[in-house]
Amino acid sequence: MIEALGTLNLAVALHLLAQIGAAIRVLARPDKPPAVRAGWLVLIFSVPVAGVVLYLLVGETRLNFRIAQRQRKTLAALPPPRARHRFDPPPEAWRAAFARAASVNGYAISHACAPRLLVPAQDQIASLIEDIEAASDSVHIISYIWLDDPVGRALAEALIRAAKRGVEVCLLVDGLGARTFLRAPHWQAMRAAGVQTSVAFPFHWALFKLATSRIDLRNHRKLAVIDARIAYIGSRNIAAPEFKIKARFAPWTDILLRLEGPIVAQHAHIFATDWMTHTGRALAAESDAPETHVTPSPIPALGAPAICFASGPMLDARAIPDVFDAAIGAARDSLTLTTPYFVPGEGLDAALRAAARRGVVVRLIVPRRNDSRFVALASRSYYPALIAAGVQIYEHGPGILHAKTLLADDHALILGSANLDRRSYELNYEACVLMSDPALARDLAAAQDGWLEHSVRIDSDSLAQWSLARRLANNLVSILAPVL
Repeated sequence: MIEALGTLNLAVALHLLAQIGAAIRVLARPDKPPAVRAGWLVLIFSVPVAGVVLYLLVGETRLNFRIAQRQRKTLAALPPPRARHRFDPPPEAWRAAFARAASVNGYAISHACAPRLLVPAQDQIASLIEDIEAASDSVHIISYIWLDDPVGRALAEALIRAAKRGVEVCLLVDGLGARTFLRAPHWQAMRAAGVQTSVAFPFHWALFKLATSRIDLRNHRKLAVIDARIAYIGSRNIAAPEFKIKARFAPWTDILLRLEGPIVAQHAHIFATDWMTHTGRALAAESDAPETHVTPSPIPALGAPAICFASGPMLDARAIPDVFDAAIGAARDSLTLTTPYFVPGEGLDAALRAAARRGVVVRLIVPRRNDSRFVALASRSYYPALIAAGVQIYEHGPGILHAKTLLADDHALILGSANLDRRSYELNYEACVLMSDPALARDLAAAQDGWLEHSVRIDSDSLAQWSLARRLANNLVSILAPVL
């Protein structure tokens, strides 16, 4: 009995030391805001053993050593593309947002020509395949998810045809998001046809990798560059709206933006840095392509002010919230945001409330049903304070509104892969574009209005109908929001 008590006391003492050690690490890290530190401290001390284990596994952004080393070398070897064009500067109120976006990757404010917003799902893939069929030099694609469904197979077949006619085709997919497609016949067929393929953060040997890195760091970007003169960016994965891996949440509603002009050099640079990081192989320097190649003669010399910003571990953990915060702060009349995962953190939550209180019409559109139960609960914990401040909240259905958009004052917009949650802020590799273009803004406004037609507004009366249990669940999960 005495020996058993001694062993128990030793185990308790070791566990307490582990908790104290983990807490010291949390408090000593300079790169975490107070809310994140508080969330981890609550978890470490309130959940025996598991709290410490969870922090060791997912509490820190640890890249695999080999990938981290390659990323450092790649960023040093590939300087940002040079600015070669005159452009009309963005409106004065928006220069802070553009300046913060410019600081993320060192890109200069550029401009985009012939922007085309692709809203219906069939138009998105049809346009991409049409440009691939017309490609003469290169097709470079990054996708987080690639499913073995009619859309995934149709795009794979287009890439096979391009590779067979001598086009350089490079494809980078995420190891988790595309894990089922990596075993599909079309993946092998692409490689056999000469498509150069690579996997970002392979998901095999996951338990072994826990010892050296976080396994939930993902390349979440959705990006395509064709012939160094056409770029696609948005929220669309290579999957049908029926999204067979999560069919009960279907359809998934996405958005895609097609661009030409000098801004394409920034998209090409994002692809090149990812490709070199994960393959160790260099690409042709698309950002140094001749000016006439980047901006074909039928396109006017000047276009809409635009800039890309791409975030991720070891890059800029504050990029997404800072650019969105600056954009929200610049809004004077109207502001509409859509995101499938809304856990904004204190900064963006306060910015939205401040915008509404200064008279901006602020509308937030989120899914009525979410494929992440925890995110759905945490998201709704923000509703009462936002609604009290005057923010209009709409829940969209059916399916998942997966488009990530911001539109302000009928001219400025942000589109890309980033959600408004900590995972997009710190853990995922994301890519977005910030633009000032009234014509494109009108198209985005029309898309957002269409989504609102299938949405239900959540107001103070709606909140009053929530049960005590529902409010408690929302607020309990919100305590962990900084670590979700």
